[in-house]
Amino acid sequence: MRRVSEALILVVLLAGCSATTNGTHDDLSTTTQVKIALLSDTQVGGLRLDVKTFQGVVTLTGTVRSAADQQHAIALAKRIHGVRDVRSQLKVEVPAFQHSGAAGQ
Repeated sequence: MRRVSEALILVVLLAGCSATTNGTHDDLSTTTQVKIALLSDTQVGGLRLDVKTFQGVVTLTGTVRSAADQQHAIALAKRIHGVRDVRSQLKVEVPAFQHSGAAGQ
């Protein structure tokens, strides 16, 4: 009887570890798929954007040329299977001529 109890405890513990590993694997797959979608896209493919996924929530970081690029990157990420939400930490690049104009005023 004791051996059966030990076996059942072992099965339960291993099942819990498997669920944790599966979630991590799904996050890795999701990150890869989002990166592929971004790199393959003509609008944002040339930008250096970073993608991280935790429990299906994708976080995008990096710099984009415009608010339209930012929204486009978010939309691309949301289309990927397994993405529950997208959090954007993308920064919109300010053109150099705006920097120099603001400094002279």
